[in-house]
Amino acid sequence: MSDIGKMMDDLYEVVKDRQANPKEGSYTNYLFDKGIDKICKKVGEESAEVIIAAKNNAPDEIIYEVSDLLYHLNVLLVDRGVDWQAITDELASRREK
Repeated sequence: MSDIGKMMDDLYEVVKDRQANPKEGSYTNYLFDKGIDKICKKVGEESAEVIIAAKNNAPDEIIYEVSDLLYHLNVLLVDRGVDWQAITDELASRREK
């Protein structure tokens, strides 16, 4: 099994660095420049695409769309100042209930 936590932490740091050090032509910076409404719109679109891929029973599409969703969720988290540790802490607290 791969280490999804490490991958998400690494991606989060790349997105966070892009926010702090904008790069011309960067899609990530485009999203930050457009603001939270655009970021949320992309999260919604990608969520819908995951649902469609799942309904189509298309594993390759599911992989592609979930990857897009996780990327856009990272942008959202960085924009809002929430890190993956907070998410894992919340999930761990739910497991204990």
